[in-house]
Amino acid sequence: MKVVEIKEWGLDKLAVAERRDPEAGPGQVVIRVKAVSLNFRDILMAKGQYNPKLKLPLVPCSDGAGEVMAVGAGVTRAKVGDRVAATFIQDLISRPENGDEDIHKRTLGGPIDGMLAERVVMSERNIVQIPEHLSFTEAATLPCAALTAWNALVTQGSLKAGDFVVVQGTGGVSIFALQFAAAFGARAIVLSSSNDKLERAKSLGAFGLINYKEKPEWAKEVKALTGSGADHVVEVGGSGTLNQSVRALRSGGTVSSIGVLSGAAGEVDLRPIFMRNIRLQGVFVGTRDEFESMNRAISHKRIKPVVDKVFPMAEIRTALEHMADGKHFGKVCISLE
Repeated sequence: MKVVEIKEWGLDKLAVAERRDPEAGPGQVVIRVKAVSLNFRDILMAKGQYNPKLKLPLVPCSDGAGEVMAVGAGVTRAKVGDRVAATFIQDLISRPENGDEDIHKRTLGGPIDGMLAERVVMSERNIVQIPEHLSFTEAATLPCAALTAWNALVTQGSLKAGDFVVVQGTGGVSIFALQFAAAFGARAIVLSSSNDKLERAKSLGAFGLINYKEKPEWAKEVKALTGSGADHVVEVGGSGTLNQSVRALRSGGTVSSIGVLSGAAGEVDLRPIFMRNIRLQGVFVGTRDEFESMNRAISHKRIKPVVDKVFPMAEIRTALEHMADGKHFGKVCISLE
């Protein structure tokens, strides 16, 4: 079977290779992968910037969907022909009471081989059925971006109708956050440097639109739109945007920190956080139970993921470069069909 491998660090070092077809052992399933979606993490992983100590060669890309083509002895969660997606964090079924310090060692696309392969084998514990109304490409966008947005706003954020939600940019997590906010009757305020992208966000149900290049003090614009400030900010920027995110919130509001696009380290003003009772929560994707809960909502609301562009497997480097340029709206995907 064909796979993509990271044999050396660098996007230009990504190469299609041949590996032996996997077989299903007891409790395992073999999935014929139909589509993969890309995350910013995949760029960092390929460049060696995420964890340069990872063992190579490595199959990249954590998010994928496909069809079960074989099942091992004792499998009860799937049968041949089922349409499934893989969970990003392996063997994280529900949220443990005392945390789980080893989850970073059990993630697909590094350190565990990812989904950018024609076939993958994994425990039946680590798959979920995908919504019937979604294509494989659309379903491939769910494991990280959708589940992160879901947990930021719904599971941990207790989103409710009427809430104001600030969404930074128009990448995968941000667009899902916009769609979930709209589905719950919340009011999403979208930030972007592109007026064209803002208009597209409006068509998805955005309540407010702010061009942060034209309005660099965008927290003031959020206050003007909301009166007292937002209830939630989905923070994908990192240190470069965190202070603005805090200023954009009402007293008692929540910042969900899920990305570091503008940097991982920087000076943060802590005073408004404790003086205004701000909640700062980190969100690292989610559990299998949360994935299944989200899928039920996606099915009920008939939510359709936004796919920007689809590339063939051989063009993985071009696809990652396209995402790195920041010109995409929604998710960038790879088709293996």
